[in-house]
Amino acid sequence: MADPVEILSSQQMAAADNLAVALGMPSHVLMENAGQAVADEAERMVAPGARVVVLCGPGNNGGDGYVAARHLMVRGYDVGIVALLPRSRLVGDAATMAARWKGPVHPVGSAELARADLIIDALFGTGLTRAPAGEAADLITRVNRSGRPVLSVDVPSGLDSDSGEAPGVVVFPDRVVTFFRLKQGHVTGRGAGLCRVIAVADIGIPTSAMVQLGPLVERNDPARWLGQIPVPDHTTHKYRRGHAVVVSGPAEATGAARLAARAALRIGSGLVTVASPEAALAVNAASLTAIMVRPFAGPAGLSEILADERKNVVLIGPGAGVGAETRALIDAALETSAALVLDADALTTLAVEPSAVASSLNSGASAARLGGSPARIVMTPHEGEMTRLFPSLKGSRLERARDAARLSGAVVVLKGASTIIAAPSVDKGGARVVVNTNAPPWLATAGTGDVLAGFIAGLIAQGMPAFEASAAAVWMHGAAASRFGPGLIAEDLPDTLPGVLRDLYAMRSAGAL
Repeated sequence: MADPVEILSSQQMAAADNLAVALGMPSHVLMENAGQAVADEAERMVAPGARVVVLCGPGNNGGDGYVAARHLMVRGYDVGIVALLPRSRLVGDAATMAARWKGPVHPVGSAELARADLIIDALFGTGLTRAPAGEAADLITRVNRSGRPVLSVDVPSGLDSDSGEAPGVVVFPDRVVTFFRLKQGHVTGRGAGLCRVIAVADIGIPTSAMVQLGPLVERNDPARWLGQIPVPDHTTHKYRRGHAVVVSGPAEATGAARLAARAALRIGSGLVTVASPEAALAVNAASLTAIMVRPFAGPAGLSEILADERKNVVLIGPGAGVGAETRALIDAALETSAALVLDADALTTLAVEPSAVASSLNSGASAARLGGSPARIVMTPHEGEMTRLFPSLKGSRLERARDAARLSGAVVVLKGASTIIAAPSVDKGGARVVVNTNAPPWLATAGTGDVLAGFIAGLIAQGMPAFEASAAAVWMHGAAASRFGPGLIAEDLPDTLPGVLRDLYAMRSAGAL
């Protein structure tokens, strides 16, 4: 069974626990189930007879550790507990579970980590919001220096489970076991790198609790958008598959636009035109075959090209140049019926005037009508561009992406190791924020962002709504990169995409949603 797609904040996870208790599941049973799940995961890492050191903190995470230790001892493991607090100072369910442990409890100073075959990190869970200090910080440092395998309970100790950031020292785990659903910190910020191997355990919280948890973040899973992927059939022809326009920059900077155009064509746009300044016409025409090239001059020229409403999406940004000319092209595109994807230089151009993105929406300025139609506009910033576009936004990457979408009225694709796709509003039926987790590290190379922008434009051209098109494109981008492997360059992505599309088409045909 696939892992659940929902991703919870610490507040939502606490609410889920409380709802389970209200529905008749005692809290101590939830802790017992959680500890048993930790023991099960530990058993996958080391065989019976192995030396396991369980580090128990002062709260419920530590209580989970005491339960895990008890189950592992029964299964034949050599188990020792190192505790931040003596059992006499624990409260609630943690105190109950600690009392059931019949083995020794060692103080932090006597922890012999180098002898462990496995260290279980049950120091701090989802409630931690400050940097570990004192003995706890020293212990985490020793864990990381020990070189021993580490299993973290719920989240790596020291990690903020909402932002995915670590305000101080943090455990570097080999594996994480969490409960009921993934947490936001697992998939964003530093947590995305720390939690590369993670198991989600069912501890008895009913799925019905999800209904009462409010707007949810979700993992970017094909099930969310697979039914809307355009699949050609025997009646399909190129004019029914949309027509994407990619705006080229000057002659010395045309490669990015061509990468994006080829990506749009490869993902299925029936026609793709590169709108080329006269000075770049020769180099673009000499380098393109199936992609058409049409000269234009300034915003009036772009408006003339987009006057043909069959050209239903325009991408501005890759290699476009930064400044007033690009800004005028954005304004011209906003006056048409075409969907608009803004990337790279287009975003930097808007950031030159921060009021052009959010503040001017409030003032009604016509130059920044990014909020006019949420289905029409996609922005694809990386972290630096996001900061320049929305300098006043604070909080985690998830919070800033959601707020940027709300302020701008655009779908925001905040690129990174875990890319966040946020829609301008939240539907009553579910989340409008998804986090993509399938991107390999070798995507961090020149031009891959231009290809992603082209994938998004190509799916929108075929009729996918902007949010679903963005989520699907980001997932396919990661899947293609993983399929190709190390040594990837941007040009490889469109050539690897057909295998990804073939698999998705087969999934859809089989009804594997």
